[in-house]
Amino acid sequence: MTSDLHAAPERIGAARPESKARTFARLGKLDVYDYYLSVLVVGAAALPAAGFAAGAEVLPMLLLFLLGEVCTLVALVSFDDVTGFRDGSDIANYGPNDPLRKKLRKPLVAGTLTEREALGFGWAAAGCGALLWGAAAVVAPHRPMWTLVLIAVTFVIALQYSYGLKLSYHGFQEAFLVALGVALVLAPHGLATGEFSGFVLVQAVLFGLGPLMFGVYSNTNDVAGDRAVGRPTVAALTSPRGNALFIGALSLGEFLLCLGASLTGVAPWWFAVLVLPGNALRARQYHLGFRAGDIMRARRLGFRVHRLYVVLLVAANLLAALGGAR
Repeated sequence: MTSDLHAAPERIGAARPESKARTFARLGKLDVYDYYLSVLVVGAAALPAAGFAAGAEVLPMLLLFLLGEVCTLVALVSFDDVTGFRDGSDIANYGPNDPLRKKLRKPLVAGTLTEREALGFGWAAAGCGALLWGAAAVVAPHRPMWTLVLIAVTFVIALQYSYGLKLSYHGFQEAFLVALGVALVLAPHGLATGEFSGFVLVQAVLFGLGPLMFGVYSNTNDVAGDRAVGRPTVAALTSPRGNALFIGALSLGEFLLCLGASLTGVAPWWFAVLVLPGNALRARQYHLGFRAGDIMRARRLGFRVHRLYVVLLVAANLLAALGGAR
């Protein structure tokens, strides 16, 4: 079984030559930067009210936190690729039977990296992530205990996503994707301001839903491979109708979160109106995936929806800073 698994890349076909640096960049998924946009949301929320002196402290912290975030998530996806290669799910999902998926995005499947190289790269990235997040806490203008604990827990749990404890193999994948996004907004905001904000929490949840809402479409496409290796995503555990209802409920919940925040005063009254373009595009994503039946196109649209929400959240924070919040 093991020898067959490791021979699979040669059977799938030879990859075109490319540099090692490019291959490691593919392993780290550096072109998928959506989680890294959290610092834009935090910067827009924290900097306008900070003043020049405080801003001079906040900006270095945000830069260090961003670099640590990149390294930590590079470690996460590197370990995820190692596990997906070992159990065969990536070979099933990126092999010759699925021409829509780009095999080179999975260097272990393509045969352009070895497991040892991928693991070494992942652990090096993890070490850099820990150092950079520690440095961000040292230079931060505030260090509330809840923020330091959140950063430590986020770092440890991130490495357990599909390696170590393999949380995504025990039914926690969808919750993890949201929780990670929430933490990547709340933690640097806590370091920047020393405060917890209900409005920022709403934004953090909305931000975390973004990666989830292209992740669940990926899971819908990958259901056969995930079932084969016992990875219990909602798509793998339910019927196609049940999965469609789940994703529909998430899409509706996103809208209700924004509406509820405005109605209860947690967010400015105009917040629900401001984010309506994101809500509309999310509805378009659902229609594309489950009415038109084009799951992969819907997945791609999910990236655009998330990035639009980031722009809208930045705008909301700037408007609030100008005095429109209350």
